[in-house]
Amino acid sequence: MKTISRSIPHLSSLMISPLLFVVLAAFHAKTAAARDLSGRIGLGFNNQFMPSQSAGPGAISFRYALARDLGTEMILGVDTEGDRSSVAALKLIKNVFLETNLNFYFALGVGYAQSQGDSGIEFLGTFGTQFFIPGLESVGFSTEAGFAGDTVGGGMSFRTLGVSFVNAGIHFYL
Repeated sequence: MKTISRSIPHLSSLMISPLLFVVLAAFHAKTAAARDLSGRIGLGFNNQFMPSQSAGPGAISFRYALARDLGTEMILGVDTEGDRSSVAALKLIKNVFLETNLNFYFALGVGYAQSQGDSGIEFLGTFGTQFFIPGLESVGFSTEAGFAGDTVGGGMSFRTLGVSFVNAGIHFYL
């Protein structure tokens, strides 16, 4: 009788495998039958840039697709009442997997945030999706998850993000 031995993968290889998959996916975007937003401007909102001490202002967002797999987003928001907060930020968006009504992407963002008289730099790194409802091809709903940090208030603060389309944004593409 022949015995089959199974080896248990080493813990470090279990952690490296998903990381390797994500890195390889970032450099190999699927393009067949994908939602092509090249050269289109998306107008909407984005509320994910906010100092950790504040609820943050609602922000207007302008997305522009430089190419099929690369885009930018400019975010501007101000609140002259309440905690008197404001934000001005930029995001770079890299699509890594494209489907007919769904784009998966990585995003890096940096911005200037001000809240309650304190100001500083805020940054984030996320993995997200933008989905389009069939029949409503010009409206994109975004969700994102990742990490953020800021220097508002004098110290460095880090947090995890998990934002629905209520905060990550809804954009109408012209």
